[in-house]
Parts: sequence; structure tokens; C-alpha cells
Amino acid sequence: MTDIHPDVQSALDAARDLRHRIDDLRERINGIRARRPSPGDAVVPEVDAMGRLTDLYFAPGTTERFGNAELVAEIMAAIGESTADAGRQYRAIMDVEPWPEPAAQSTTNGPA
Repeated sequence: MTDIHPDVQSALDAARDLRHRIDDLRERINGIRARRPSPGDAVVPEVDAMGRLTDLYFAPGTTERFGNAELVAEIMAAIGESTADAGRQYRAIMDVEPWPEPAAQSTTNGPA
């Protein structure tokens, strides 16, 4: 007998749907990039959803314009802002209403 019980088929369908939703969520999270400029607009870091620095841009002349301590302050401020922005983007993706429960199906009369 190769017929699948309706409850088993429903569970298999739900599992497949969940896998697709998880894959979509992963793609959205992996696509998060935050680029917030430093207070002097001289440095722009790129930070991913996990707070990792993925790139760092300097405006022309930045290294000549700032001393070491000032440059460090610019970089750290920009990384802090970018990390906070990436966190907001992550929370916006994760803070969604759960999908609605499927309508209850009666199995007393067989599959719908």
C-alpha cells in the first residue's frame, strides 16, 4: 500500500514549508549590511547581521586629515553605529508575526 495517511502528508507538507521559510529567513539575514558613516563622514564601515566588519571605506585624504587617536575614534564610532543599525535590521526581520496556523481539517470523512 503506497497511500500516505492524511495526517502524515500534512506533517510532511508542514515540514517542507518550514524548511523553505527557514531558507528564506537565512537569505534575508545573510543579506543584511549596514554602512553608517563616522561623525566626520570620513570612514564608512560595512557590518553584517552578526556584527562582523566586512569592509571599511576611507574618504580620500582621511589618513592625512586625522591623527592616530582621532582616526581610531572615527573608525570605532562608525563601527558602533553600523553594528547598531545591523542589529535593528536583524530584529526587524526576526520580530514578525508567526504565520497563521493551517485550518483544522476533519479526517473523519477522508482527505479533503
